[in-house]
Amino acid sequence: MAAEEAGAVRRAPACLCVLCGLPAAGKSTLARKVLSTAAQHGWRAGVVPYDDLIPEDAFQTRVVEDGVKQQEMHTEWKFHRQAVLGGIEQFLEKPQVLTELPSSCQIDRAAWEQCIRALLQPEALDRSQAEREPLLFLLDDNFYYPSMRYEVYQLARKYSLGFCQVYLECSLESCISRNQSRSEPIPTEVILEMVKRLEPPNPQKNSWEKNSISLNTTDILSKCDIQRVMELISSALSNPLSPHVDNTEQTEADRLKCATSVVHQADQACRRLISEAMKTARENQVPPEHMRSLATELNESKAAFLLSLRRQMLQGASFTQEEDIDVELVVTRAVDVFDHERKGILLRIINENK
Repeated sequence: MAAEEAGAVRRAPACLCVLCGLPAAGKSTLARKVLSTAAQHGWRAGVVPYDDLIPEDAFQTRVVEDGVKQQEMHTEWKFHRQAVLGGIEQFLEKPQVLTELPSSCQIDRAAWEQCIRALLQPEALDRSQAEREPLLFLLDDNFYYPSMRYEVYQLARKYSLGFCQVYLECSLESCISRNQSRSEPIPTEVILEMVKRLEPPNPQKNSWEKNSISLNTTDILSKCDIQRVMELISSALSNPLSPHVDNTEQTEADRLKCATSVVHQADQACRRLISEAMKTARENQVPPEHMRSLATELNESKAAFLLSLRRQMLQGASFTQEEDIDVELVVTRAVDVFDHERKGILLRIINENK
């Protein structure tokens, strides 16, 4: 169904609100408070909890020599995320119906039904009045890359919905502490890795992120914090996006897509180089304690290299579409830089243990 037709069927103003930040930053707590406040406003609101919708094994990765399996799992994980947005789109097409997910769908059915039941119109409500009630989706996920958030923005623009983002800025220490107190904590290493990858909303660089705010959630959320979020959502509801595709936005989207692809492939190549370096160190009988130091130094070097590479790709202006550049060549040249540094670190460690 075209966006115009969808808009004609779904007359109620609607908003997709992205809640992003580190694990245990307080996204779920904020979502509950916003739901309560939204109900007082007479809005229909529901949370889209990615952790509940996407199977846990979709997030697991295994390091293997050729990186092929890891590439497959990364792709599968992306399909799961796209399935979540596909479910939202189905609901937007038929907002009065608890739509059935296709048999091939990759998200948890029970969790999805629970998610959208709150959005269905109460039978006792006058239909004409109900169709004018604002509709709010709170997307609860880490959303650590801008490209992840841009997919939500594209969906909002396609259906002329409101779009906004709330970044929960919480200290690493607090996130780790809160996570450890949970009944099913995630590994601390996952949070530490997320810190390296997290790119908060940046309206100065990405014009489509202009409708964003940051909340410091290291401490308890205040009434003022909730009020700011509700004002942000109200503004988004009142100012839905236009389906018109702006060339500047498309260029930014292409740049994000290309940068993500380049960095991912470079990451795989760097992992293989680190594995080779560790093998060489073992062959040169480097003591275990120095092996650990080598692994730490190489991984820190890789993280810094990938962060720098991503920034360079996002700041580049020499392309408008991924097809316009040779991704493989870019990756090869970039990884050569890391390889040079890797060899220097390895040689130093080996020489220190002769």
